[in-house]
Amino acid sequence: MAKYIFVTGGVMSGIGKGIVVASIGKILQSKGFEVTAIKIDPYINVDAGTMNPIEHGEVFVTEDGMETDQDIGNYERFLDRTIMADNYMTTGKVYETVIHRERNLEYDGKCVEVVPHIPEEVNRRIYRAARQTKADFVLIEIGGTVGEYQNMLFLEAARMMKLEHLKDVLFVLVSYLPVPQKIGEMKTKPTQYAARTLNSAGIQPDIIVARSEYSLDEPRKKKISIFCNISPEDVISAPDIESVYEVPLNFEKDNLGQRILNKFNLRARKKDLKSWRSLVKIIKNNHKNIKIGIVGKYFNTGDFILADAYISVIEAIKHAAWHFKRKPEIQWLNSEEYEKNPKKIKELKNFDGLIVPGGYGERGVEGKIKAIEFARKNKIPFLGLCYGLQLAVVEFARNVCKMNAAHTTEINPRTKYPVIDVLPEQKIKIQKKDYGASMRLGAYLCELTKGTQAQKAYGQITISERHRHRYEVNNDFRDILESRGLVTAGLNPERNLVEIIELKNHPFFIATQFHPEFKSRPLRPHPLFREFVKAGLK
Repeated sequence: MAKYIFVTGGVMSGIGKGIVVASIGKILQSKGFEVTAIKIDPYINVDAGTMNPIEHGEVFVTEDGMETDQDIGNYERFLDRTIMADNYMTTGKVYETVIHRERNLEYDGKCVEVVPHIPEEVNRRIYRAARQTKADFVLIEIGGTVGEYQNMLFLEAARMMKLEHLKDVLFVLVSYLPVPQKIGEMKTKPTQYAARTLNSAGIQPDIIVARSEYSLDEPRKKKISIFCNISPEDVISAPDIESVYEVPLNFEKDNLGQRILNKFNLRARKKDLKSWRSLVKIIKNNHKNIKIGIVGKYFNTGDFILADAYISVIEAIKHAAWHFKRKPEIQWLNSEEYEKNPKKIKELKNFDGLIVPGGYGERGVEGKIKAIEFARKNKIPFLGLCYGLQLAVVEFARNVCKMNAAHTTEINPRTKYPVIDVLPEQKIKIQKKDYGASMRLGAYLCELTKGTQAQKAYGQITISERHRHRYEVNNDFRDILESRGLVTAGLNPERNLVEIIELKNHPFFIATQFHPEFKSRPLRPHPLFREFVKAGLK
């Protein structure tokens, strides 16, 4: 039977439970075990697709088209495994399933109640994911913070699983230890209360991961041990570090992997973090930079910048830069600034490459189009992703094909030149306000045009990439676009939809309708990001 490790959070949100789960998974994987990871989000939303990226971070899309929390992306990058829809659930999805089963008389006329039926459905989904992946270890991240009303039912599910499989379930509490500036001392009291709150849900943590600005010292370890009722060796230090990819190595300093195996009476089948150590060595010892600008709008939340809105893009840039042993210097460029002050566009000459990532809506669109035009004319390596492709087509249509009013019908439904438009079935969905999980989602095939930059980058003709969009290149305008030099480098064979465009006589000008960033891995950078960075280095 698989072993199950539940990971919960204490004190506050945003302390890195997803990275802890991914790192524990990497460590167990390095010891010869098959690992999968599950994320539970305590939202009524059925999936993450309708959540605002500024508030919730990036929407990550699985191969089978589930719109998920960004932590699924962390799991995929660390484990180098494809995580499917069954490995993600929300409160809304669980309730929807239970109600659907009740309507189908699958409860045999019983009175369906919040407890035990909701926790039982949660565990049914966990067991199903374990079976489908044939995992030795299933790591389950329970979103939110202990003590919140929203995740109580998931803690109840974990408690019930422990009761049923006493020797096969383990609990990890990721808690924060603040160091108040005016006091100058690391405080354990919030973590003590977090552990007691978890106790009140019937759960005793087996391991506490102590997140803090600094490494944990022995007095703090002993204090947590005494007041949280665990061994000092089971208090794992997790200080702030420069790269998340260093976390598994930090955990191994406290022998976390062996502590977990001991609790399950298991032995390591091998010990191999060699390639991961090499990666971290490259990350820490890079001194030569490559400067990449990301032109977008999902940046500001009050006085802060939320990089999580584009986390997969950021990580894909890093992976490619590290491949060439370079340190990525990534700078956010707000496209609205180029609309307010057109002269500012000249700052783009300072970058080795520009990316226009995915997005929606009118805000900042003209600024993005100006940035794409500048990259095209000044031979700056350019990579457009999803909306980036659509706006690259609009820019080319306007400024090369002389269709001055060209636009996407998302922004201007009455444009004379709708070079970007929706498919007929998408128009019906928009009219019906059927927005949830109704885009072109998940993996689709793409046939590459032989001899193009894109085809050379992939080194093959047929590829599969993940999508998340409603609007497509309008095939009615393909002939005129191609006659003026726009290269269709990839097509979806089932529906003849444009997947990749590029330009000749440019160091690197490629845009994709799909999201290649979702498939980039730290030890296997995505070929398009790799070639983009390579062009930037030249």
